Amino acid sequence: MIRVDVAYVLLYNEETNQILMVLNKGEGEDPSYFTLPGGAVEQGETLEEAARRETKEETGLNVVVNGIVGITEAFFRKRGHHAVFFIFLGKMVSGEVKISLPEEIEEVVWMDASVAREHIGISNIDVKTVTTIPYFYQGLK
Repeated sequence: MIRVDVAYVLLYNEETNQILMVLNKGEGEDPSYFTLPGGAVEQGETLEEAARRETKEETGLNVVVNGIVGITEAFFRKRGHHAVFFIFLGKMVSGEVKISLPEEIEEVVWMDASVAREHIGISNIDVKTVTTIPYFYQGLK
């Protein structure tokens, strides 16, 4: 199995109790599925850079990230991937919600937090009071 690091951004709207989600197009017989905005970390890219870039590409929004709220992992046998998901807490700073990758993303939606948490595997996290652990990039060594 090939290890793949994935950086996601959790954007939470306190006023509406909603989380921003993207509907990813399924491949072949696999159905479409919701995730947080984010994606695979590219060669030479930090987790934080990937989180910001992927969120911009998928949603049209520029974000800042403020630490990690969770780390999850999964094995995808069909793809031969061992994926490790780093979930950053984010805040929108500019942009408008739009689909800039229609070949990958079907929809960008604000979803009720209780429903969204089930899709992203963090049902035990209370997004209203979530705490983060710090993320540090230590540079090239």
